[in-house]
Amino acid sequence: MDAAKLTRPTSLAEMRERFQRFRTPEGTKRALAFKPRPSDVFVATYPKSGTTWMQQIVHGLRTGGSMAFDEITEVVPWIEMGFDMGIDIEAEQFANPRAFKSHLNWEDLPKGGRNIYVIRDPKDVVVSFYNFMIGWYLEPGSVSFETFVNDQFCVGSRSGRYWEHVLSWWPTRGRDDCLLVAYEDLKETPRAQVMRVAEFIGLDASDETIDIATRQSGFEFMKAHEHQFDDHLVAQTRDEICGIPPGGASSKLGSGGVRPQLTSELNAKLDEIWTGTIGSELGFADYSALRGSLNTAS
Repeated sequence: MDAAKLTRPTSLAEMRERFQRFRTPEGTKRALAFKPRPSDVFVATYPKSGTTWMQQIVHGLRTGGSMAFDEITEVVPWIEMGFDMGIDIEAEQFANPRAFKSHLNWEDLPKGGRNIYVIRDPKDVVVSFYNFMIGWYLEPGSVSFETFVNDQFCVGSRSGRYWEHVLSWWPTRGRDDCLLVAYEDLKETPRAQVMRVAEFIGLDASDETIDIATRQSGFEFMKAHEHQFDDHLVAQTRDEICGIPPGGASSKLGSGGVRPQLTSELNAKLDEIWTGTIGSELGFADYSALRGSLNTAS
């Protein structure tokens, strides 16, 4: 395929059509059939909820802070994409325990390992999602933030909708094989959360290792090593197949740029969806209430 003739989608419909090629049926089949070891660790999230952050924490804990990788997906593979990226998800890994990334809901995730689910405020998730897609799978300036919220985020991605994804994982709270972590707690009490993760995945980590894993999963460190966390291995293996030109410039770790703002109408719509889903089923009026319940249970 002539890279010079490739273009980024300029509409959500075109983006969705391209995404049909992103993951093959065979890749999905192999992911769903995977048989985890009891020690295997899955870092699961709805997209843009802290996946890369937790991958780095787990890898830092199991290696004592090794940064000897090209991109984090190389050492903590995305289980749904392993086959399509040429990564053998059955293979031994750089260190133990083996660790994997996933955006599967609880019902679909292969059972038998240890599972860390990171949850984030949906109003922040949608901003991060938009910034991530613009410049990679959407031509900059082609789709407004309002359109993205209404016609993509509220409708759902390949991972489904945020609210149903959270609902699928919430009943695992309190299980011995599951740890639910709030993204905001990773920001506010990073060392305490790193210690929780170390204990959960069965690592008797020293204070030094905890300190290293905490520092190396901090924003400043990851921003300084951004190329190791920017999904360029995914881009190298899937972009051309999806008709996407090389050299995308999406935002993953945040920047000093202008943050898209939710209008009062968009805020109201997201609140309404929350009330009709998580609010109705779990009784939490908003994300803050859900997070508070999670912390109380911890």
